Amino acid sequence: MYEKIKKQLFQLKSNKAFEALVVAVIIISALEIGAKTYELPAFANSLTYGLDLFITLFFLIEISIRFIAEDNKKAFFKDGWNVFDTLVVIMSLIPINDSELALLARLVRIFRVLRMISIIPELRTLINSLLKALPQMGYVVLLMFIIFYIYAAVGSYLFADINPFLWDNIATSMLTLFRVMTFEDWTDIQYETMEVYGWSWIYYMTFIFLTAFAFLNMVIGIVINVMDKESRKIELTEDGLGEGFVDKEPTISDLQQEIRELKQLIVAQQDVERK
Repeated sequence: MYEKIKKQLFQLKSNKAFEALVVAVIIISALEIGAKTYELPAFANSLTYGLDLFITLFFLIEISIRFIAEDNKKAFFKDGWNVFDTLVVIMSLIPINDSELALLARLVRIFRVLRMISIIPELRTLINSLLKALPQMGYVVLLMFIIFYIYAAVGSYLFADINPFLWDNIATSMLTLFRVMTFEDWTDIQYETMEVYGWSWIYYMTFIFLTAFAFLNMVIGIVINVMDKESRKIELTEDGLGEGFVDKEPTISDLQQEIRELKQLIVAQQDVERK
């Protein structure tokens, strides 16, 4: 009996219509959270309260279906997204009208929107790629910090007398350089120093090139590379080749072996045609 129910729940969980329904409820939940930020009449508050109860109950049923349909219950909680969904659903059971926990309950309901990531595979792949790219980006961030530190020190020595508010010390100078990197009225800062040091445009141009262009492209390249590997991993896993096959790059010996095999096939084909 249990196996029959589990099979039916698994079919329901894998059903595209059910997945679309879950996405629709998540969107409704997001709209309901946004609506509560406005001043609403009494009947609208009652409506949003009832809608919140329905959404909470729906998510509780949905996570229960996913758990029961899972063959390996321990493996269910080894998936970080399943743990996240479960925690959000459980904490959503906190009464929103409880005066002591009302703020926590509202904050938890905001995170229900993030469940969209665990439902849509493409979003999940994107987030996983970003997380896996963090170790590789560590050295890029370290190099960027070094560039920031050097330019901040130089800027503090050169421009502190021109505008102490922006260049008084190295910490303030780094904040100013961050403003320059994000192009927030950076030309005002540049023209102010150019009135004293006409060549100071070189300082800003080189800094912007190194940070906003060079380092940004490095980060984008790392993320795209990891996303490509993740996509290949998913494709190969679906084809039954396994994840270990993804990172295996062909060596020269492998290529030479494939060439020999192709030659043997060509010779064998020619022998068959002669006969």
